[in-house]
Amino acid sequence: MKYNYTHDTQYAGLATFAAWLQRKGIWQDVADNLVIKQKTVKHRPIDKLLDVFIHILTGEQRMVTMNTGLRCDEGLQRAFGRETCVEQSLASTTLDRCDEDTVSQMYTVSKELLRKHGASYRHNYKRQWQVLDVDMTGLLAGRQAEGSEKGYFANRRGVRGRQLGRVLASKYGEVVYEQLYSGRAHLESKLEELIIAADDVLTLSDEQRQRTLLRIDGAGGSDRFINWVLARGFGILTKVHSWKRSRNLAASVNKWHVDPRDDGREVGWVTTPHPYIRATRQLAVRKRNKKGKWLYSVLVTNLPPQSLRWLAQQPTQRQLPTTNQTMWAFLHAYDRRGGGVETSIRESKQALGLNQRNKRGFVAQQMLVLLTQLAQNTLIWFRQAMTDVDPRWRFFGLLRLVRDFLKMRGLLDVDNPGHVKRIIIKPRTSMAVRWKNSSQHLFPSDELSFCLYET
Repeated sequence: MKYNYTHDTQYAGLATFAAWLQRKGIWQDVADNLVIKQKTVKHRPIDKLLDVFIHILTGEQRMVTMNTGLRCDEGLQRAFGRETCVEQSLASTTLDRCDEDTVSQMYTVSKELLRKHGASYRHNYKRQWQVLDVDMTGLLAGRQAEGSEKGYFANRRGVRGRQLGRVLASKYGEVVYEQLYSGRAHLESKLEELIIAADDVLTLSDEQRQRTLLRIDGAGGSDRFINWVLARGFGILTKVHSWKRSRNLAASVNKWHVDPRDDGREVGWVTTPHPYIRATRQLAVRKRNKKGKWLYSVLVTNLPPQSLRWLAQQPTQRQLPTTNQTMWAFLHAYDRRGGGVETSIRESKQALGLNQRNKRGFVAQQMLVLLTQLAQNTLIWFRQAMTDVDPRWRFFGLLRLVRDFLKMRGLLDVDNPGHVKRIIIKPRTSMAVRWKNSSQHLFPSDELSFCLYET
């Protein structure tokens, strides 16, 4: 078969993703429901927003590299249905022209796309718990940026920025909801808002809330919040917020046990637990600081023992777990929080440049956050489609997916209307072979074909 053009590209893997994205009609749903109040000269505003979205997917960390990267890769532009890429400053201006209505529309589109394509929305609550991890991370910004204030930024004192709250469906790696806040915002004051929004996205019924676990760090350990969660029927796994109360509760522990995974940490059951509106289990944890003094914390949950074992990924058993088995399951189930939302946030920053693209306008920054969320979720959905063909793809984290898969060098054969009809990967590597064998199952052979470069 003869093709009209052949384009060399640095992103043959991303071109495959682009074809899948178009086949699913995901960006078309965005374009149909988003209104940006900016006139069209050469490029429509929605097309300039698409260029920003593509640039995020390339893994480049700063907007300025759009001019030397995406604009020079005509093949990648064709893969996304674009004839050319807008200049970086014009794309940045389009972000500035977004207003509150545009952001509201983007939230609605993100919600509908998750309901349409997300596995978390179709979760089987009767079979297992839905685990929602909630956290907040700092995004550094300049002094003149709207909402940029001095607040808590890990390992950075005296800096300014904004805060980003995130709710993650940890089993699936999907971002259910996230919201940008000013730099002084704290997770404790925004938890209810984030959970109510996530509840709305997933349209949880009373029965589904009773099978939904909220896993939160010490910010979710206040009496008011724990009682609020228990009253709404959610499961909860969190840490008591007050260190003084933790110390007092730990005083009721009759016997301390050394953690088999960390011999510097000891745990024990609280025998006189703090009363909440519903019954809970409370586990004290202590660890020595550099001066040899014990530091105490207390974990709180209302999950049954078998559910704790499942959450800690321990083997299930027919008989009821012993007290010690429940204790270790409780501890290690909370430890696994670090592999959920914290890992997701780190991957968003490392793979998609979440903390590198900064806009002075608060609304413009919100649009960047929502575009990054869309990029992350669509990559997760694409990875799942590849995993259905080859289970080895599920071991690819977001960073590896962007760095090693999307950035494979290759050739794109384009027909006369300008549609990519064949993707050729070079050089011939094990990754390329796996890509070819998996990708060819996602498309009809007459729509798109995949080849390895023959030297």
